[in-house]
Amino acid sequence: MIPGGGGGGASLEWKFSQVFGERAAGEDIQEVDIISAIEFDKSGEHLATGDRGGRVVLFERIDGKDPHSQRELERGEGPVPKHPEYRYKTEFQSHEPEFDYLKSLEIEEKINKIRWCAAANGALFLLSTNDKTIKLWKVQDKKIRRVCEMNAGPSTRLENGSLVGNIPGATPRTIPASNGIPSQLMSRSLGNDFVFPPGGIPSLQLPMVATSEMTPVAKCRRVYSHAHDYHINSISINSDDETYISSDDLRVNLWNLEISDQCFNIVDIKPANMEELTEVITSA
Repeated sequence: MIPGGGGGGASLEWKFSQVFGERAAGEDIQEVDIISAIEFDKSGEHLATGDRGGRVVLFERIDGKDPHSQRELERGEGPVPKHPEYRYKTEFQSHEPEFDYLKSLEIEEKINKIRWCAAANGALFLLSTNDKTIKLWKVQDKKIRRVCEMNAGPSTRLENGSLVGNIPGATPRTIPASNGIPSQLMSRSLGNDFVFPPGGIPSLQLPMVATSEMTPVAKCRRVYSHAHDYHINSISINSDDETYISSDDLRVNLWNLEISDQCFNIVDIKPANMEELTEVITSA
């Protein structure tokens, strides 16, 4: 969306900017890939989408934040801004399908709502919910360590848990008891058909662990469940960034982000006789 030509009350002009998830011609859309929730954070730097398969996909802005205020853009005083550009950041499985055995009810993994929380220490926080369970996720860039080389050299191989091969001075034999250590323990740790030669093994190397580039990692910090009898239709973060409310058709609950096993019911419109029900809650 960009301001139209002229100043003072100029109409806004909508233009197509960017697309994610293009499909080939004739390709059928899978139900689990249908987007069911979408939410920008307050800064507009990040975008989160949720689908019917219980996945959350995050995008980040790559063109930098526009220095001009929204009011200047609406008045047409600033330059015509370029379209913001986003790129894929990461994705994770937020919810799985469940079954409520007490009510004989299948609970879908579909994401109903996503809400961003305040960022802290370079990490992103967001809430996601399906029909019954709300989860708090932390997404942070971390360096992943991986073993990049094998321990043994090219002249050795593993056979029955033991090292064999063209190792100078290596003589396969059974290890006798030594220094009071039973031979069973020695053979269990080193193998029945191998003994270290004098001076060690020249071709054996220590494992090398390499640190890869920064990778976004999602971790579930809290799970808020068993508080709604009806399907959750909305969640909303409060202005203190410490509490939030969740609503279903008949009740609204107040939560603290740090407390997952307790909430307060602040609105309850369930009538004594359900036949007298005339209105429901649709949003928190």
